[in-house]
Amino acid sequence: MKAFLLYNKRYGEFFLLMIDNEVHAMGRRREKIFDELAKLCSQLDKETLLEKSGVSASDLSEALDIQRSNVSSELNELVREKRVIKFVTRPVLYIPADLVLKEFGDVVREFSVKSASLKELVHHESSEEKNEDPFTHLIGAGESLKSSVKQAKSAIMYPPRGLHTLIFGPTGSGKTLFAHMMHHYARSIGRIDEKAPFVDFNCADYYNNPQLLIGQLFGYVKGAFTGAARDQEGLVAKADGGILFLDEIHRLPPEGQEMLFYFMDTGRYSKLGETGNKRESRVLIIGATTADPASTLLQTFLRRVPVMINIPDFRNRSVSEQIELTKFLLSREAHRTHHKFHVSADVIKALIGSVTFGNIGQLKSNVQLVCAQAFLDSMNSESVQIDAKMLPMEMREGLHRISHNPRVNQQLNQQLPLFLVITGRKDPMLTDVDQYEPPFDLYQMISGKFSMLSEEGLSVHDIRKLIAEDIKEQVKEFYQKTAKDMLMTAIDKRLADLTKDLEAICSKVLGGHLSSQFVSLLNVHLSSFLEHPKRKLDCPPKLEQSMFSYTEKDYVAANEIAKLIEDRLSVALPEVEVSYIAFLISSFSELSRQKNVGIVVAAHGTQTASSMVGVVKELMGDYPVAAVDMPLSLNFGDIFDTIVQAVQSVDQGAGVLMMVDMGSLYYFEDKIAESAKVRVKAIDMVSTPMILDAVKDANYLHMDLKGIVDALYKLRRASGQESSPAENERPKAILTICTTGSGIASRIKSIVGSYIRNMTDEEIHVIPVSIEGLYEHAQKIQAGYQIVASIGAKNPKLEGVPFITLSQFVGGEGQEILQSLFFNQALPNKENPSHIIVKGVCEDSLQDMLIYLNPKRAVDTILAFNDTLQKILDVHFKNATQIRLIMHLAFALEREVSHSQLKYEGDFGEEKRQVLGLLKPALEVFKNKINVRLSEGETYYFIDMMFDELGKNVLFSSVSNA
Repeated sequence: MKAFLLYNKRYGEFFLLMIDNEVHAMGRRREKIFDELAKLCSQLDKETLLEKSGVSASDLSEALDIQRSNVSSELNELVREKRVIKFVTRPVLYIPADLVLKEFGDVVREFSVKSASLKELVHHESSEEKNEDPFTHLIGAGESLKSSVKQAKSAIMYPPRGLHTLIFGPTGSGKTLFAHMMHHYARSIGRIDEKAPFVDFNCADYYNNPQLLIGQLFGYVKGAFTGAARDQEGLVAKADGGILFLDEIHRLPPEGQEMLFYFMDTGRYSKLGETGNKRESRVLIIGATTADPASTLLQTFLRRVPVMINIPDFRNRSVSEQIELTKFLLSREAHRTHHKFHVSADVIKALIGSVTFGNIGQLKSNVQLVCAQAFLDSMNSESVQIDAKMLPMEMREGLHRISHNPRVNQQLNQQLPLFLVITGRKDPMLTDVDQYEPPFDLYQMISGKFSMLSEEGLSVHDIRKLIAEDIKEQVKEFYQKTAKDMLMTAIDKRLADLTKDLEAICSKVLGGHLSSQFVSLLNVHLSSFLEHPKRKLDCPPKLEQSMFSYTEKDYVAANEIAKLIEDRLSVALPEVEVSYIAFLISSFSELSRQKNVGIVVAAHGTQTASSMVGVVKELMGDYPVAAVDMPLSLNFGDIFDTIVQAVQSVDQGAGVLMMVDMGSLYYFEDKIAESAKVRVKAIDMVSTPMILDAVKDANYLHMDLKGIVDALYKLRRASGQESSPAENERPKAILTICTTGSGIASRIKSIVGSYIRNMTDEEIHVIPVSIEGLYEHAQKIQAGYQIVASIGAKNPKLEGVPFITLSQFVGGEGQEILQSLFFNQALPNKENPSHIIVKGVCEDSLQDMLIYLNPKRAVDTILAFNDTLQKILDVHFKNATQIRLIMHLAFALEREVSHSQLKYEGDFGEEKRQVLGLLKPALEVFKNKINVRLSEGETYYFIDMMFDELGKNVLFSSVSNA
């Protein structure tokens, strides 16, 4: 078989075409002709190409010594394959399609063209482009957006100056882009001037300051309000003759809406602080909202907006549109990287399935993350490979969602080839106008770091690992911030300021882990109330109790919330609102109760598991326990899917306990958990009494998954099936303690682990622990470990176990305590112990801050510089000083690498010049280790820091002794 790639103009994609062996010889001849055509045309410059338009069949016949009729036949096949463009002139001329695309852009609509020349075709396309309908660039313009586009065109064309319009739809659906297309359309048909402005404004930005919001819209005069130091033009003046786009228009206060609809009626307005309506402006207003217009905007305002356009969310788009949108976003990333993307069909499916809340905006962010990872994995390659294996887990879940929707999955299979080759294309009409664009260039960051780390001698594997973590963190932080900002725009800022107080009240009834989640929901409800404080729930007082059921403590908490709002915001909540809040608290508490652990019993034999589970259900009731019988003739692979289905069937959200009879299944818990997308813990040597105890712990004691496993192991030891290790056989351990048991505790774990490995070959376990339930948890750990020390934020008060505070640990005192615990005498160290702790703290802090420098390499280099400096100055730096010097110099070196050095603006005294001379041997460390020189300006800033850190006397005495 022989393969060809067929080109799709719109998205720069190729499809695979397979040619049978019978035509293999003809295929070789065709390729030979195509190669010669490409060679002859590529020798012509752009202007000559425009004039000549290509090469004739006679020219190719003469160059290749092949009969002209055969050349013509093969060229026509290449035209049918859309690899060659044919100009039907005398003589007929041919030119490779990819060369035209590269030199002149996407100007060809057909591959057999009747234009007199390529020049005429290019000029014709250029003039047509100017009069082209901008809406044709919108994916879905002829399908899901057809009626919306028709409404938009009618609104623009309506005499004399168009109709004001409101666009509504969910976040991320493309409302802002649609407004831009209306502006492009108005210009293309001459309804507004070619240079007419498009002014956009997000009303949520000034929602909490109505005066300033109105001032931004209409302008203000000096002294109109506190801070108005001069006259200011408003947006309606800036948008004169064009379009004013008001996003989140429901955030306009009632007085702002009234001023706006007066302006919409008359075209006249006044600045804030002026009397009379002296000013005029001709502006078409387009508003956008995610809220229900009828409940958030004044009816008098809505009557002035005759056109309301709905933009559907991503899920309500057709499957073909979802595919086109995904391919378009991929082509934009290909354009940025200047690489072709080879994308499997499963990746397209996963991306479509991963869209759960943010519509096209979320799809865009997911595409960027996938492309960034693939770009990193394909460094130094001509193309970027993207397949499903490299997708992060949350996107693979998208593939899982698609597979469980047979209708959509079937349509995707019908419309998608096995793989696509996508080349870069950016439509200038589809401007980046949303908040889903990161404020950094991912691909520039990847390329820069890759080159830097390669020069440092790191392996490609290590480089990819380091940069992959950076990509995840930076993109994750950006989109988390974006999601948070989006949420905050829906919440009254006054309530945001009360969040901690509200959480404190709610934690009394919900507990700390649920109160923050509930307050987020409560804030949205209360924000809606504060927007319309005069609204009332239509409910007779006598019916309130029957409508809203809650406990007394829920009602007490609701009353405390009402009192807080009245005291702090001077807004009284009506009784029905208080009852409703009590009902919300009760409902949230009920819905948020911990789910029970599911249980799967898997045992070898035709009825072994079913028999045990049957007994348990008869004794304990119908608890979700699934049995998987495994005949001895079947292996694990044969039964794997059945086990996964069983795990999914009993999962209630708290994980699944898998109880097995032999160890073969015990070792596959991770694989089962990954396939089932459920947290799984396995325990072997299952028996009927053990299942009874597991069901009792889960159903009646509501223990979590880990608690049940621990209880079963304890039961096994008590029954003599498993012996407890003797005291002197227990492994040694150190506890690291912080508020969550992750965060700082995990970081300390890493640092302490490095320190211990440097001091001894004895195995010492380091276990991170949360402050919550610290004493009980520490006692449980002590049952299995010989705890020799604890480090962190709180003392677990274990008898005979020393406690080291964080400040002692970082400051250096902790290392002496640890050393005394393990050794009766000093032992030779593999590395300076102080360096271990300082390195751990600094590397961890710099990991998320440095873009170009490798944090580990930078810290090692600066420590070597510090060692040299201490010898020159004849001083010893404490850990705290070491850390401050490392952090300062790391950022100085980063600025050197990125060519953004600081210019020194202090005093260049003779004494400082002498200190500079003293430092030169130490500064050579940077040059020798990482090939970076510290500029004079950065060095003088470092000297100033040394003055503050050590005092001038220490430095000057070193100068005088030198």
